Order: sequence, then structure tokens, then C-alpha cells
Amino acid sequence: MPTTKLLLATGDELDVDGSLEEVAKVLENAARSSAGTLARLTQAETGKPVAVSATHIVAVRSGSP
Repeated sequence: MPTTKLLLATGDELDVDGSLEEVAKVLENAARSSAGTLARLTQAETGKPVAVSATHIVAVRSGSP
């Protein structure tokens, strides 16, 4: 499964499951929703759910295929 790397405003990187296009769509939808809506994704390493604020994402790039 492809992964995507998120660079957070804190400088931390988060690897999540999904292609760049899929993850970007989830982030865009969260950003367009009401204030405080979190983007719900899955951590690539652990398979555990994670929710992030789209406003704290600095960069999105492709991870491993």
C-alpha cells in the first residue's frame, strides 16, 4: 500500500497509509469543514488511527509505494 509523509508545523513527520492524492483529499475536506474538524487517517507503521488538524500540516509528499 502506498504511504504519504506529512510534515507537521512542529517539525515532526507522520507517515500515513494512502496515496498522495487520497491523503490530500482527506486533508482538503477537513480544511473545508467546520472549524476544528480533524482529518482521520491511519498511521503507516502501526495501522492505528490518527486524527490531525489540516491547519498544522506544512507539507505533504509521497512516501514509499
